[in-house]
Amino acid sequence: MARIVLSGASGLIGKRLATGLTADGHRVLRLVRRASSGDNEISWDPAAGRLDAAKLASADAVIHLSGEPIAGGRWSESRKKEIADSRLVSTRLLAETIARGERKPVFLCASAIGYYGDRGSEWLEEMSPRGSGFLAEVCARWERACDPAREGTRVVNLRLGVVLDRDEGMLAVLALPYKLGLGGRIGAGTQYASWITSHDVVAAVRHVLVSPALVGPVNLVAPAPVQNAEFSATLARVLRRPALLPVPAGLLRFALGEAADEVLLASQRVRPAKLVATGFRFGDAQLEPALRRLFE
Repeated sequence: MARIVLSGASGLIGKRLATGLTADGHRVLRLVRRASSGDNEISWDPAAGRLDAAKLASADAVIHLSGEPIAGGRWSESRKKEIADSRLVSTRLLAETIARGERKPVFLCASAIGYYGDRGSEWLEEMSPRGSGFLAEVCARWERACDPAREGTRVVNLRLGVVLDRDEGMLAVLALPYKLGLGGRIGAGTQYASWITSHDVVAAVRHVLVSPALVGPVNLVAPAPVQNAEFSATLARVLRRPALLPVPAGLLRFALGEAADEVLLASQRVRPAKLVATGFRFGDAQLEPALRRLFE
């Protein structure tokens, strides 16, 4: 049984990961930003630089998933600072605390395929260069914030794609308008979406934990990214509804500004090269069977 410290345990991925790791027989210690309420919680305050180093040192692994959501409206400068700081400050605190300890746990830190920027139809793997834009810059700084921990321990940056889950996240938001017959492609629909189901995210993180060869960036995406028009048509077909109401790119830019181009209109065609090379098997490798399983 391993002792695993987990941040973001109340989020979409964190809840499912905590359940899966506990089912595997591991002890999960949740990082919480309040007074801890038991032996399975560790109180911390990243903004104040407060974290119990002794409790962290007792862990076999630290998995850091927390960060402010990037979606949800127009990005003001203050909002962009919140998005960046929520990732950089907490990651740096964990990395520096691990670096100071004598016993160094494996450190798995969330990142995102936003690292690659808007790249059209170009195939992207872990060694592809960083793209441009706000999210690419944040992801690069987020991954560099892990650097203090890289000396003496294994650090993995989990570059997450669009996580599909029936109950939470992007798919749950999209499903309602589609069920009402109001769905359709976004913009031209040619932008690639690199997706992964929440089930496979949990399985992939478990795989990374027990795969010493995996170090540095690891793409957590399914092997079959699709263009937005195909995603829209497939979701409509699974839900037995039409997809006849496209959302114009200009309207999105008017409503959301920079966030429209980086979150909804950017194209990232990403391969999970490292996962495949280390023998990971996807439960949901193709979009339509994945959506059918989620909505069955």
